[in-house]
Amino acid sequence: MEKVIDIRDLTKYYGKHKGVEHLTLSVNRQEIYGFIGPNGAGKSTTIRTMLGLLKEDGGTVEIFGERPETEREKKEMLSRIGYMPSEAFFYSGMKVSDVLKFSADFYRKDCREERGQLCERLKLDVKKKVDELSLGNRKKVSIVCALQHGADLYVLDEPTSGLDPLMQREFFRLLKEKNEKGATIFLSSHVLGEVEKYCHRAAVIRDGGIVMEDTMEHICGSAAKRVTVRGISGVPGLPLTDLRVLEDGVTFLYRGEAKRLLEALAPLPVTDLTITEPDLEETFLHFYAEGKAAR
Repeated sequence: MEKVIDIRDLTKYYGKHKGVEHLTLSVNRQEIYGFIGPNGAGKSTTIRTMLGLLKEDGGTVEIFGERPETEREKKEMLSRIGYMPSEAFFYSGMKVSDVLKFSADFYRKDCREERGQLCERLKLDVKKKVDELSLGNRKKVSIVCALQHGADLYVLDEPTSGLDPLMQREFFRLLKEKNEKGATIFLSSHVLGEVEKYCHRAAVIRDGGIVMEDTMEHICGSAAKRVTVRGISGVPGLPLTDLRVLEDGVTFLYRGEAKRLLEALAPLPVTDLTITEPDLEETFLHFYAEGKAAR
């Protein structure tokens, strides 16, 4: 299978502080790939190094099967990529329409038709100045800048933060359409739900290293469930993780047969029981407890 992104043993330090260390992952052509982890895990460092915005301290990065060396080769590679940084900064005083045209000019393409459709679908007012925009509307400008030129690879760093739920839904519709037309998408996020719903595979990163790389089904299926039980102070005889005592009960992570859990709870004075999917931090906790963290 053709690899669009191939990162091997990537290491990047900021002085004595670790950005990423011995990080390895790969993304196949026409894949929607999630890159998930909490803030500070190393997501942006990986992306910026991957795009040549930072110089790696070790390891290799290949995009489209190549490692560009000359400035011409780098420009050619970047012309095939749509990049959206986690934080969008624009020149003060410019209108939205000017920012979008300025961005399109870098690719030497006529993006007017695609740009117009994107602005309409995202309900972006191009007549306003960027200084007047809310965080959500600044995100929309950044999205249009990244998507308007019809790239082969989209690299999107925390793209939905600041967008309301309706715009998030429309954004992912746009991504699915791009993907169906052949584009590969690398999506960085700390929101497990959106990655789980839209991505084919994902890498889980924490503290600069990959915890797991697999299908979303396997990643989420491997995680323990968050169990909250009211009316008791403990559950004897079960392998529990992250046990917390509440005012009127307990909550913990449990991975095992539901039958065994119910049998253990049956003789206890349970007043209420809730079983939910763990959040992203709890998923990490489970992986670390299982000894799956990459070193």
